[in-house]
Amino acid sequence: MANKRRTIYWLSTIAVALGLVGSGVQQLLRTEGEGALAPPYAWGIVQLGYPVYILTLLGVWKLLGAAAILLPRYPLLKEWAYAGLFFLFTGGVFSHVASGDAWYELLPALILLALSTVSWHFRPADRRLLPRTAELDPSAASRRA
Repeated sequence: MANKRRTIYWLSTIAVALGLVGSGVQQLLRTEGEGALAPPYAWGIVQLGYPVYILTLLGVWKLLGAAAILLPRYPLLKEWAYAGLFFLFTGGVFSHVASGDAWYELLPALILLALSTVSWHFRPADRRLLPRTAELDPSAASRRA
């Protein structure tokens, strides 16, 4: 069962990281997406009511978030990264809904939101933020796992 959890964790985490790196680089380079489900860049971000310079901020945050969830250790940083991903993806969904976009334009953000939630839920114990008592008492950490 532990091996299955680890597989689910890594598959979802790698999928989220690839989505973050791909869209983050495109946002930093201001490349226009093509196709119905392509994320909005310079043209699309203006259609959503945001200034174009927000793409730089989003692109940097996405690259940092991908690095944070992939790197070993740093559980507090990972918790913050997962929280940031939640805000990023729910904000994307809300922006599309508020702009009256078609339902299928919500899919990339919804899929990445679901994958990041799965990644967060299935993360191994060494990537979790343990309570302070568990850090002081090693036997408490073994009982928790």
